[in-house]
Amino acid sequence: MTVLHVYNLKNEKISEVELSDEIFDVPVKKHILHQVVVSQLASHRSGTAAAKGRSEVKGSGTKLWRQKGTGRARVGSASSPIRRGGGVAFGPTPHKYVNKVPKKVRKAALRMALTDKVQSDQLIVLDNFELPEIKTKEFVGVMKGFDINKALIVTQGKSVNLEKSSRNVPWVKVMRYQGLNVYDILKYDHLFLEQSAIGKIQEALV
Repeated sequence: MTVLHVYNLKNEKISEVELSDEIFDVPVKKHILHQVVVSQLASHRSGTAAAKGRSEVKGSGTKLWRQKGTGRARVGSASSPIRRGGGVAFGPTPHKYVNKVPKKVRKAALRMALTDKVQSDQLIVLDNFELPEIKTKEFVGVMKGFDINKALIVTQGKSVNLEKSSRNVPWVKVMRYQGLNVYDILKYDHLFLEQSAIGKIQEALV
């Protein structure tokens, strides 16, 4: 059983918490993490890039001039790709980039990402992250107290003061435990977990 210290917002140790080895101490397989991250990033792509082909461009379908006798090269439709204002040859068309990953693999990757944070001493457990008021300066001061510049903060429930105080801080992201994902865990150097959220995460990933 993995045991970590629990801190308050002043970076003081106040207690300890036991973490389930089934969630926070599993073998880390890079290829599974890579597969899930690629799937996440692919699902964020809109896939709306498009260009009109010759059949979609508005233009006359009549022959621009007669085939012979003009001294110029023969020509067909005005929407030909070789003409100005014509359609695009082999242009992009809208399509989905979705790369589905089985639910079991996504859960396994989440356990591996959490394990990696524990093994690299980048997981910090807080008793709670309740700020007394909405003030960015106070929030930044708390983060400086931990000497951390890039962090993901995961809370158990809605925390208006925290979410609004951190909104303009580009190197921090706040989310509730339901939105926890592999990409964000790996993207940010440190992971803050509220103690009350740990039980919920362990229930979801068993």
